Amino acid sequence: MWLQARMYMLVGLMFTIILGFLLFVGAALGYSGQSFINYTVIASLGMLFVQYLIGPKTVESSMKVRYVTENEDPNLYRMVEEQARKAGLKTVPKVGISPTPMPNAFAFGKSKGDARVCVTQGIRNLLSEDELKAVIGHEISHVKHSDMAIITLLSAVPMIAYYMYISSMYSGSMGSSNNRNSGSTAIVGILALVIYFITNLLVMYGSRIREYYADKGSAEIGNEPHQLASALYKLTYGTAKTSKAELQRVEGIKAFFVNDPTKARGDFNEITEVDRDMNGIIDRNELEAVRRGEVRVGASASVMELMSTHPNMLKRIKHLSKL
Repeated sequence: MWLQARMYMLVGLMFTIILGFLLFVGAALGYSGQSFINYTVIASLGMLFVQYLIGPKTVESSMKVRYVTENEDPNLYRMVEEQARKAGLKTVPKVGISPTPMPNAFAFGKSKGDARVCVTQGIRNLLSEDELKAVIGHEISHVKHSDMAIITLLSAVPMIAYYMYISSMYSGSMGSSNNRNSGSTAIVGILALVIYFITNLLVMYGSRIREYYADKGSAEIGNEPHQLASALYKLTYGTAKTSKAELQRVEGIKAFFVNDPTKARGDFNEITEVDRDMNGIIDRNELEAVRRGEVRVGASASVMELMSTHPNMLKRIKHLSKL
């Protein structure tokens, strides 16, 4: 309930910010500035709509996704089908495989009916069956909660602010005989840039909430929390070994992944203390030790988390321990 409440509060805050900003712009520029506001909002929403339409194709192309049927890959297909049924989805998402050796999984699509759940070849070579089920349950939970649509909706706010900034800079560069209007436009541009950075941080915060919520959703449909924690541990180790060239290739779509591959090295150094017997997995007893508070998250890790679409891995495992 607290995760849901935080998400509702975030959505309310984001649209309060953009409404207040547009009212300020209207007051600063007067009636003559109405067309400027209209153009910015329409252009921003138009770009967002295009992104929404072509997004799935972009992900497919970047990850070289190949979709499989039940006959082609019965184990993987039935695993996705089982998790979708337990989550109460009416339609089984399309099942895809990416040939990349980087271990990960991701869900995307324009709606629940258009959803696709994909795994990389690397993750299949790394996780046990129960760990992979827990990861797929996480991705299915993203589909169930319509996370793709929610994050797209939130992304509209910084995009509007960004286009307001660009428009004001363009308007200022064209010059104006009215010094008062020119000064107001400059103020609008500076404020738009500030709001862009603030709301971008809030979108990343919303993305982190959705990751916690998807972890919880995986547990709610029957996957053991320690299996997901163990999977995250292995994924962090696996992606920490990924080449820089591969990381650069997937930079634009990393928000879709189970974990942030660009932060894997730092995350792995932190979470090794959870694996007390150093056998490469996190078992039920080790997760229980985390719940008792025997593992602590450093202040620097919490600060670094602010600039990420994914929660700090140790904080995420602590959250799983409470489930």
